[in-house]
Amino acid sequence: MARNVLYPLYQLGNPQLRVFRTNFFIQLVRPGTAQPEDTVQFRIPMEMSRVDLRNYLERIYNVPVAAVRTRVQHGSNRRRDHRNVRIKQPDYKVAYVQLAHGQTFTFPDLFPKGKQPGGSSVDEDLQDQVLEEQRRRQSPDPRRGGVPGWFGL
Repeated sequence: MARNVLYPLYQLGNPQLRVFRTNFFIQLVRPGTAQPEDTVQFRIPMEMSRVDLRNYLERIYNVPVAAVRTRVQHGSNRRRDHRNVRIKQPDYKVAYVQLAHGQTFTFPDLFPKGKQPGGSSVDEDLQDQVLEEQRRRQSPDPRRGGVPGWFGL
């Protein structure tokens, strides 16, 4: 027979006694302004607290966290629909997580601008063909005698 176990509510200063699989979704965000190398920005739900986020990162992803700061970003209220009624975007919470001493985070370069070692000549040939065809289409027709293309029968 299963016992009904009641866990005490979490209060500031008490250790959190349990960790379940979370029903929160957090989103890693590339910051708009320059941040220190040890700071990572997340978009989190409004119900999630900084204690929840710290436990989430430390226990699930084994990321050492030094500090967590949060702020509420109010949604835009400027758009209007077809009836000229304001449309408000939902509010969301932004969390700035400072990693432990010596830890840094940089976003991976998913689309490097340098040359790829394999198969780049085929891509360059295809790109050259497309550019040449665009130039040919945009060049004026010598048979028209300087009359623009939009002036036709």
